[in-house]
Amino acid sequence: MKLNRKTAPQTQTYPTRILQFGEGNFLRAFADWMVNKMNHEIGFNTGIDVVQPLPSGMAPMLNEQDGLFHVYLKGIKNGQPVKEFSLIDCINTGIDPYTEFGKYKQSYLNPELRFVISNTTEAGIVMNETDRLDMAPPRSFPAKVAALLYDRFIAFDGAHDKGLIFFACELIDRNGDMLKKHVLQHAMNQNLGEAFISWTNQSCAFCNTLVDRIVPGFPKEEIKEIQQELGYEDNLVVVGEYFHFWVIEAPEWVQKEFPAEKAGLDVKFVKDMTRYREQKVAVLNGCHTGSYAVSYLSGLETVREAFEHLEVGNFMKEMVYDEVLPVLDGSEKELTSFAHKILERFKNPYIRHLWQSIALNAMSKWETRNLPTLLNYYETHQMLPQKLVFSLAAMIAYFKGEANGKTYKLQDDQWILDFYEQAWSECDGRPISIQQLVEKVLSLDKIWKRNLNEVPNLTISVTCYLFLIEQVGMKKAVKAVLSENNPLMKIG
Repeated sequence: MKLNRKTAPQTQTYPTRILQFGEGNFLRAFADWMVNKMNHEIGFNTGIDVVQPLPSGMAPMLNEQDGLFHVYLKGIKNGQPVKEFSLIDCINTGIDPYTEFGKYKQSYLNPELRFVISNTTEAGIVMNETDRLDMAPPRSFPAKVAALLYDRFIAFDGAHDKGLIFFACELIDRNGDMLKKHVLQHAMNQNLGEAFISWTNQSCAFCNTLVDRIVPGFPKEEIKEIQQELGYEDNLVVVGEYFHFWVIEAPEWVQKEFPAEKAGLDVKFVKDMTRYREQKVAVLNGCHTGSYAVSYLSGLETVREAFEHLEVGNFMKEMVYDEVLPVLDGSEKELTSFAHKILERFKNPYIRHLWQSIALNAMSKWETRNLPTLLNYYETHQMLPQKLVFSLAAMIAYFKGEANGKTYKLQDDQWILDFYEQAWSECDGRPISIQQLVEKVLSLDKIWKRNLNEVPNLTISVTCYLFLIEQVGMKKAVKAVLSENNPLMKIG
């Protein structure tokens, strides 16, 4: 039986108060799941019109199912494995603005519209100088926002209560600020007038947000079994972990209008989200990027396998608790609790999180997620954090593209792949040759924004670990770095 509002009569319809840009797995398993929970538990009474940001998208599939789909959460709840299905009924319609511009315009001129939620990917919030606001629609997301806001400004004669609240979920720093900056730039470039700019500043809120939930997406390997269990042919089932966290930087009046915490959701409204972002990037993302090469070269394919492995699991824990947490802002109790929640997620028996997918663009990720921790640790303690140093050596080893007699596919910018191919081909394995390789990597200011060879003792420490990895293999090398007798611990 196909899933739609006729075959699922228990569903409800709500007035559209949210316009959502992005119809992919993440927003449907995150924001839409939350709105659905708010509707059912606290009477939020809010429906969503979903706009696909690109000419090709999933709006037609959404409409085939009348906006209905199931979120399938699998993970750890109160220390126990759980599985739970939720039928999401808050989406009213999907819109392709490129073929249904009239429908799109009608939606954004809806007087009851109050919120805009977006996830147009990291590449979505960009300034496209060639975009004109009279295009139907403009191509870039900021230009779309500028155009729809100007239309609302004109249609409602600049009424203050017809401004909108934006929750930007794109994975870039200060996402709301960046969106607002580009919107105002379009307004100035296209001479929309000071009155409109003033209305945008005063009547709209562009909120920076931080989102956290692992969403593997459509469960194609087990979809037949799931559909049989549901009793519906749902082609939009989306799998996510049970854990969720949404930090929103916004004034108090926004929190009152979006009372997510009253529905028992882990949504935190704050005045400044900086430390939350730093914590997530350093602990969750930093542990992933700092562990991927160690794990994969130890023959472990998934995060869970690595975390449950004696040596590699201890490496991950020690890196987080001994090297990452000490340089973060916040109380020890708060940070330890946060890290425990993060690491508990690594044991999720239902999520197969592959290290090879985490390895994508590892160089730039390591610079963003791990390098600040290494440098802060050195400045604070006047000694190097050995797990992070070992992680850096392991990453260089990973970019050799072969281990234990096997080759594997590397994924990064082509110039980085070319660099490593050349650098490793010139390395003959002798200590001096290994050091020359390390010096080349650490001098890549295009990645590091500085010459890391200038960090005291970093070059020699990375060299020693990389030579060890090459000589004895990753498994034995990990045991060495964990040992209390590790001689490099004494290096400043």
